Amino acid sequence: MSQPAPSDLIVSVSGIRGLVGQSLTPDRVSVFAAALGTYLKGGRVVVSRDSRPSGRMLRQAVIAGLTSTGCSVEDIGIAPTPTVGVAVRELGAAGAIQITASHNPAPWNGLKMFGADGAVLSAERGLHVKRLFESGPLHYATWDKIGETRVPPDVTEDHLKLVCDIVSVANLCGSAFRVLLDGNGGAGGPLGTLLLQQLGCEIIEQGCDSDGVFLHEAEPIPAHLQDVAPQVQRSGAAVGFVLDPDADRLALIDEKGVCVSEELTLALAVKYRLAQKRGPVVINMSTSRVIEDLARDANSECFRTAVGEANVVAGMKASQAVIGGEGNGGVIDPRVGWVRDPFVAMPMILSLMAETGLPLSELIAGLPQYSMLKTKYTVPKEKLASVLTAIESRWPEAKVNKQDGLRLDWSDRWIHVRSSNTEPVVRIIAEAPTADEAKTLCDAAAEFC
Repeated sequence: MSQPAPSDLIVSVSGIRGLVGQSLTPDRVSVFAAALGTYLKGGRVVVSRDSRPSGRMLRQAVIAGLTSTGCSVEDIGIAPTPTVGVAVRELGAAGAIQITASHNPAPWNGLKMFGADGAVLSAERGLHVKRLFESGPLHYATWDKIGETRVPPDVTEDHLKLVCDIVSVANLCGSAFRVLLDGNGGAGGPLGTLLLQQLGCEIIEQGCDSDGVFLHEAEPIPAHLQDVAPQVQRSGAAVGFVLDPDADRLALIDEKGVCVSEELTLALAVKYRLAQKRGPVVINMSTSRVIEDLARDANSECFRTAVGEANVVAGMKASQAVIGGEGNGGVIDPRVGWVRDPFVAMPMILSLMAETGLPLSELIAGLPQYSMLKTKYTVPKEKLASVLTAIESRWPEAKVNKQDGLRLDWSDRWIHVRSSNTEPVVRIIAEAPTADEAKTLCDAAAEFC
């Protein structure tokens, strides 16, 4: 199978992403920012970035593109992605651009767009901006209508207060948990430290300066945390919290130094939230069935959407969900914002530990048990339709869902095959009662790729 060329820029309805200096260049970034500015027809736009060094350069290109269309820029500097959502609402902005490549390695960067509600731009609106970027026409302001740039008041405290209001801070202060926080040099270390201090935790900091120096691979999955995990047990911490570079995902390490599947961050948050208040839960097509089981046990509905934060948020709004998110460690609580927010997940999980008196390992053991395997393959776009047809024919007895690629369901397992929004690959994800059964599903589907 062919590998994507370095010159390929990934353009999706949520933004753009590429290799800095190759596919992602300042001229293309400026044009994309101008496309959003054209779509917004002026107004105030929040600009922020994660801590990647390339963000310093790209910030200037973004500001040039936005102000050239008459937008005024509210530059909040390095900030977590969920804080950007809070900033949009607090500042009454028309939208935002976060300069980030999320979990991609350091050579990558990109742009993520937000609307006036503080959520990632919807698929429909994102498609409009994408078309303007690719085909125009762009609207550039005359010399006397160029937008201005200012640094607004800090919104960190606003975000912090919203998060602290969803739990009992007094109860958590009484528990005085010892927590290892791994910011990995990303945007979330400072806010994570402030939050845990507010919750009365003793903090062991690792990579909590937003200096862009990644201490390990950017995506906080178990395979990348083998050096971090033992430190949790050695330090006597009750839990290890690990953030990705733009701080919209949370990975967990239990008190024994065992990395927890990123799928279970959302599961624990859902368990805590539904104990507070019953209500709809919204997840995407590739998220663990554990969430469905927890919702059923709490007499609550669980809805699935196409993969993508914007799709989950749209589903949450439509169903008036009390919580939602994605199985990549992303939790969304509408009381705080419409963005995946690890600063929501941390106090929820700590509260669950405090209220049950159980260590994290026992909370995990008490969840429904499944095994998930996530794989990806490079498949030419022109071949994708025939691949999906062949996979569907392979299992004629399965329940079929084509809302997002192809999902096949059985009573105790499922497989989902779809084209990625953020990488030039096709993802094949399966979940079953055992690891061998999940691998069998993935291997069988991969034969058609």
